[in-house]
Amino acid sequence: MPHDPSVLGLPQYEIKSLEGVGTVVMAVRYTGVVACPHCQGTGLRAKDFFIRKLRHTGFGLRPCWMFLESRKFQCRGCGRYFNQRFPGIGRWRRSTEPYRRQIVAQHHGGISQHTLAVQEHLGRATVERWYQELWEVKLRERQNDPCPRVLGIDEHFFSRKDGYATTLCDLQRHRIFDVTLGRSEKALQGYLEGLIGKSSVRVICMDLSSTYRAIARKHFPQALIVADRFHVIRLVNQQFLAAWASLDPHGRSNRGLLSLVRRRPDRLTPDQQIRLRAYLKTQQAFEAIYDFWQRLGRILRIKHCTKRQCRRLIPLFLSSLQDLRSSGFFPLVQLSQTLDSWKEEIVRMWRFTRNNGITEGFHNKMEMISRRAFGFRNFENYRLRVKVCCG
Repeated sequence: MPHDPSVLGLPQYEIKSLEGVGTVVMAVRYTGVVACPHCQGTGLRAKDFFIRKLRHTGFGLRPCWMFLESRKFQCRGCGRYFNQRFPGIGRWRRSTEPYRRQIVAQHHGGISQHTLAVQEHLGRATVERWYQELWEVKLRERQNDPCPRVLGIDEHFFSRKDGYATTLCDLQRHRIFDVTLGRSEKALQGYLEGLIGKSSVRVICMDLSSTYRAIARKHFPQALIVADRFHVIRLVNQQFLAAWASLDPHGRSNRGLLSLVRRRPDRLTPDQQIRLRAYLKTQQAFEAIYDFWQRLGRILRIKHCTKRQCRRLIPLFLSSLQDLRSSGFFPLVQLSQTLDSWKEEIVRMWRFTRNNGITEGFHNKMEMISRRAFGFRNFENYRLRVKVCCG
């Protein structure tokens, strides 16, 4: 009875025989058209016959060997000699592409190189080489990707030796565009000067980093910079809590009271609102600061605004900055200076709903990739894996 060739996972191959109990051995023959790799001619003369012994994907827990009939040909058109080429099997290789992909998938799924090397009778360096080769093939498929229209820029820690790296994220397609080493303008200058398609970037989302803002203005002059809403609100909360600490250090150190103050009033239960208001009545100065804090937070949390709505909100925001400057509290004065220098980028938050939460989520995934590999010494290996797994 003929054997079904679909068990091979390779097209245009025929199984001549299948035997073995512990280890499966298959005799296979290629049934497709053979052409000269130099001139693509099909007029060939067979000169020699030999068998290639190849590792193939196993059947359950049983390893599999494939004995493939191969020939040496002479092309009648160009006169050159060549060994027969096979789809799905590389030159000089002793394993098929499905088997390599199986090893790479197992290693990517969490099985260590040492365990795979012992189970499959391979070298650990071989597992790593196959892993890198497959990712390089996948990366070449994305080599000519244009710059995203909505770009997210953020930093993350790479290693003690090399320091920080910069992440460029495509916020529209929810994928990592690229990762490059460094976070200063000098370190990123060479990479950004060679970046193709920078003119297509329309919006850049970032935290309140003056370095990244200067880089964006220099290398992406046609893009609008939008401040990340999370970082803006977090900065506002930090400075108001610092002002509270200067008024009532004991109340600031009370963890239960701190939890009430940090929450939004609409998310407090009636009992919690009563407890919070009872405390604020004893601290009249902080009560005024707290009410102003909540008004400013409501302004910053507004989304999906039209141009007309933004024109109405801008005077409220500017008057809030003036109130912060005249408050007399050093943390609030500092906050007013920061918000004033970023006022254009902050106002754009009302129009553009994109934020860097997508980039922060990818940072968690990138950290897991680094942990699974027990850290990276070579940044290019790390960059390759991040672009494939997070792209």
